[in-house]
Amino acid sequence: MTEEPTIQFTFAVDGPELDDERRQKIANKLLREIRDLDEVEKADRVEDLNPEAGSKPGFATLIGFLTAEVSMKNMKSFLSFLGDRLGDKPSKITVKVGDKEVTIEAKSRQELLESERVAKDLLAAMGDRSNG
Repeated sequence: MTEEPTIQFTFAVDGPELDDERRQKIANKLLREIRDLDEVEKADRVEDLNPEAGSKPGFATLIGFLTAEVSMKNMKSFLSFLGDRLGDKPSKITVKVGDKEVTIEAKSRQELLESERVAKDLLAAMGDRSNG
């Protein structure tokens, strides 16, 4: 039996009314909640791959950005959870499957749930590539 692929979601806690400190507090709380979910394989803050000169290596994370790895069978419940938390706040979500990734801009819970279809499309594309 082959191991089920995981889908990596990267998303940001954002909003024009939020300053960095508030975004980070919300992200920290959300990260704790995500790590408690049985559906999530792994969750963490997103590291800044281009840290500012002079910043300490290993400590550079993007403020308010989180990543979670979820199996295909748990994707719908994870996205519902995320939709409940982010509500109708505009958000950008990057869906990554293997070496393919797509960024979605969601302005509502419904648009957020669309990322499930995108992930399935990416998996299908990968399957087509490996079969041919």
